[in-house]
Amino acid sequence: MTTNPIDLATALDGFDAAWSPRIIAYLNDYDVRLARFHGEHVWHVHLETDEFFLVLDGEIAIALREEAGERTVTLPRGSVFVVPRGTFHKPSSARGAAVLLVEPTGTLSVGDEHDEVPAHVDVTTGHPVR
Repeated sequence: MTTNPIDLATALDGFDAAWSPRIIAYLNDYDVRLARFHGEHVWHVHLETDEFFLVLDGEIAIALREEAGERTVTLPRGSVFVVPRGTFHKPSSARGAAVLLVEPTGTLSVGDEHDEVPAHVDVTTGHPVR
């Protein structure tokens, strides 16, 4: 990783694949990742960690399976949301979005448990930004 400032717009211009996060920085034992969302991800859960979402551009929806039932939160540009550990969730974006995520280094993009992963979802712990 670099010790120079990173321009988020330039980093986002460097890739266009949806559901294939790029690691832009490390913070202690955490990755700061950029991702493009388009269409639907997969239902999944992170058993040991929360997942932080900051919508940089566009709008996303996150379906959640909670004790009280299923619900969907909508996050427009500039919104932040944390999915608590142990909560099954399914991110999506109808028109596309750019999202900043913060997760422990090594966290798999499809969590610890997940439904069948469609071909358009990259199963990864993140790719270095170029």
